[in-house]
Amino acid sequence: MIYYFSGCGNSRYVAETLAHGTGDRFVDIRHSAAADPLTLHDDEALGFVCPVYAWEVPRVMVEFIEHLPLTRQPTYTYLACTCGDNTGRTMRHFAEVMRRKGSKLNAGFAFIMPETYINMRGFNLDTPEQAQRKIDATTALLPGVVEDIKARREVFRDTPGRFAWFKSRVMNPLFYAWLITDTKFWVDDSCIACGTCGQVCPLDNIELVGGRPRWHGDCTNCMACYHHCPKNAINFGKATLGKGQYHFGRQT
Repeated sequence: MIYYFSGCGNSRYVAETLAHGTGDRFVDIRHSAAADPLTLHDDEALGFVCPVYAWEVPRVMVEFIEHLPLTRQPTYTYLACTCGDNTGRTMRHFAEVMRRKGSKLNAGFAFIMPETYINMRGFNLDTPEQAQRKIDATTALLPGVVEDIKARREVFRDTPGRFAWFKSRVMNPLFYAWLITDTKFWVDDSCIACGTCGQVCPLDNIELVGGRPRWHGDCTNCMACYHHCPKNAINFGKATLGKGQYHFGRQT
């Protein structure tokens, strides 16, 4: 079984590819009731796939796992995460999450994928050429990861980067305290009230009110609404102005 969380498609691509290669089931956590008990088949691996947010596991994924009832402990658990450049201490944090569930994290895999978080000055999208190189590199790595999982190898292929502890333990809480918010989203007059933003929001946090999207405070800054808007009408303060859009399979 593979549970995944994805806002802009990078992690979904990894989850879907791993599922096809291993023959495992894969489920978007937004379409799975965490209260439903998970019954694993004999020797079935339990995988989690998600992006790295501010050098940590997204809190929405942690909360899902904390409320996921396991009818039996998995014999093999792994994390596959996507990041723009490095992961910080994401693997160690996830191992702690699994220990609290009474499970061991047996393996971890990090994939560098195109940037999606552009909510600050200096945070920009990759060029189309850079993005494609990252996708191609991940595509080349995935068959080997499939074999690692099928063989139940206990390996960690990570990219923690420099100052990993500082990024994950100091910067991450600051991001969530000051920057992970939906209060800065706004739309310009090119909005056509199509409702795409609400449809792609993995937390169902957006609805149309009076022909304009309204955010309701339950936001993880995945940026799906921004990147999927067909008119590029959504912005986050002034930080995203003129920066273009990306989601897996499309960049403008």
